[in-house]
Amino acid sequence: MDLCDYGTVKRLLASHGFTFSKSLGQNFLVNSEVCPAMSAALGADKSTGVIEIGPGIGTLTKELCKTAGKVVSIELDKRLFPLLGETLGEFGNFELVEGDALSLDLNSLAKEKFSDMRCVKVCANLPYYITSPIIMKMLESKLKAESMVLMVQKEAAERLCAETGSRNAGAVTVAANYYAETEILFEVSKECFMPPPKVDSAVIKLTPREKPPVEVKDEKRFFEIVKAAFAQRRKTALNSLSCGLGLPKERISAALGLIGETDGARAENFTVEQFAALSDIL
Repeated sequence: MDLCDYGTVKRLLASHGFTFSKSLGQNFLVNSEVCPAMSAALGADKSTGVIEIGPGIGTLTKELCKTAGKVVSIELDKRLFPLLGETLGEFGNFELVEGDALSLDLNSLAKEKFSDMRCVKVCANLPYYITSPIIMKMLESKLKAESMVLMVQKEAAERLCAETGSRNAGAVTVAANYYAETEILFEVSKECFMPPPKVDSAVIKLTPREKPPVEVKDEKRFFEIVKAAFAQRRKTALNSLSCGLGLPKERISAALGLIGETDGARAENFTVEQFAALSDIL
């Protein structure tokens, strides 16, 4: 079954009475080049267990099943279950798990499903509305994944993979950089989806670090400061931090001076090393 052929996909959806859900951000990949490229970038082999989030109609899943030892796909929409049973019935190394990836314990899932695998990787065409939450959940929970290849909105990719200290940087940039090495692999046109979204996408790769690039005295405080600094991007870091942390400006100003920044500096100009130093000072 050619899941990249519009006519075939339309007939498949019609036969199951399936209609797209905007609330679930459903945009299915229907391009013959993107999914093989994502699978190749993941680099799974028969000793690899792959967690997929949101299989859709199984276009990417099929490519993953061809190379990985086992693929476990997490799907929230029960309406897709009989459809996936038809499109992926030929693969004995595929398992469908019902649930919300945002609430599931992914570490426990990986341990349960891939006990006989050498390593675990993650691959997904992520719905736009859960992009940052699910990525941060995987990174913060220190999911035992060797790498993650993810399709996200192009703007989100640029923010996640920006260099800290650059104009595109945000709180999620610092957080992603703290936990993983990030890179944009390639862009994907909105025309590669059914139905096409309003914006283009990009495929990114996250490689979790064995240890963060900086040491901080209090990791929780580090992220509180990062979040507060970026909470009001149009304001200076001095004002954002004072407001967000409830600290007097004099104390913030003194701390900024110690990391080599002025009162007029903005959070987007700070490196992860500066945020770490600021965290320790405050």
